[in-house]
Amino acid sequence: MSRCIVVVPTYNECENLPLLVPRILAQDPRIEVLVVDDASPDGTGKIADQLASADPRVHVLHRLEKEGLGNAYRAGFTRALELGADIIVQMDADFSHPPDALPLLLEDIEHFDVVMGSRYLRGITVVNWPIERILISWFGNWYVRHVTGLPITDTTGGFRAMRRSVLEQLDYQRVHANGYAFQIELNYRIVRSGARIKEIPFFFLDRTRGTSKLTLRIGFEALWIAWWLRAADWLGRL
Repeated sequence: MSRCIVVVPTYNECENLPLLVPRILAQDPRIEVLVVDDASPDGTGKIADQLASADPRVHVLHRLEKEGLGNAYRAGFTRALELGADIIVQMDADFSHPPDALPLLLEDIEHFDVVMGSRYLRGITVVNWPIERILISWFGNWYVRHVTGLPITDTTGGFRAMRRSVLEQLDYQRVHANGYAFQIELNYRIVRSGARIKEIPFFFLDRTRGTSKLTLRIGFEALWIAWWLRAADWLGRL
């Protein structure tokens, strides 16, 4: 396997981060972690620095303020590429993306350009969500697929491994959306780039520590971005 860096954006994840990072590193001795912290007031950034001091496989990028998931990932991708990553993995900090699934992503990335974890590839593999949230997520994915024509089952998912060449080719800095909309736009640009894609199922676990960052604004942006992508693509402005 080539050099792999797992990019983990954080905002107020002081309870999860010290548990998550060792779990990620334990999956493979060649895996590294890049924590992108948006000036968390709960001290997450300080915890990240302590983890980095204890292990050279941990890196930290401090940002001055909370600017959204999309901005955090763009900054994280840039730093990971600067560090020499050949494989970049996106992963949430709240254990909703299980570290134990990382070896599966990295095994398949040897044969594909992008490997995406999916909550809807084989039924609905979501644990501890109330039924109304599952329905909103499932129908939201159906809506995005219907509008954009994306040939993937989990359009809002953010658990994926990507080759360096994919990020460089699609010019990820032009992905302007934030929140779930960032995942949709990135997925759309990945598909349009012609990348070889594989989806694998995984069990999505709702957080048990900390609080969700989901807001109505993030949800509405995800609905709007589907039509924007379709129009921008038709007009040749992507």
